[in-house]
Amino acid sequence: MSLNVNEIFYSLQGEGGRQGEASVFIRLSGCNLNCDFCDTDSSTGKIMSCEQILEKIIQYPCRWIVWTGGEPTLQLNDDCVDFFKQAGFSQAIESNGHNPLPKMLNYTAVSPKGNTDYAKINNPHVDEIRMTIRKNDILPAIESLPKAKKYLLSPIFSKKICETKANINWCVEQVKLNTQWKLSLQIHKLIGID
Repeated sequence: MSLNVNEIFYSLQGEGGRQGEASVFIRLSGCNLNCDFCDTDSSTGKIMSCEQILEKIIQYPCRWIVWTGGEPTLQLNDDCVDFFKQAGFSQAIESNGHNPLPKMLNYTAVSPKGNTDYAKINNPHVDEIRMTIRKNDILPAIESLPKAKKYLLSPIFSKKICETKANINWCVEQVKLNTQWKLSLQIHKLIGID
């Protein structure tokens, strides 16, 4: 079992329902989308076996993996998830929702982007739907989304501070108007950590 790994790093979860928790991030290369706000260069990577990945991450005191990307579901499968589960790790995933999610994950964050067919997000264990939002984006009705424990609005952070602020303000207003949503800021970007 091998994966094309963009980077591995140890930090705090910067957004969503697990915000602030120590986590080992395994960012996989490759994506089926081309979002203009993505902060990952999915064209680079290093092929690593699960054993090589384990050797690298075992040094950290944390036993939480966050599979992210790119789009991790293009590579990550049940066998890989089971390998790290057997090694004592809990696992979360951040996915755009275009592909089925591996089973046995402990936490799933689906962030629909592009023309996501919400009906295909059929994992019975979706912990959060995290929508990336720009100013003036129209929110989908919660009833059209998969059942999840949390519905979060995440303002897109731009290189232009004024755009970021406008996106944050728009999300705040949307949460105030649609109280089933909650705000999820990218705290790691605000405080300047990886």
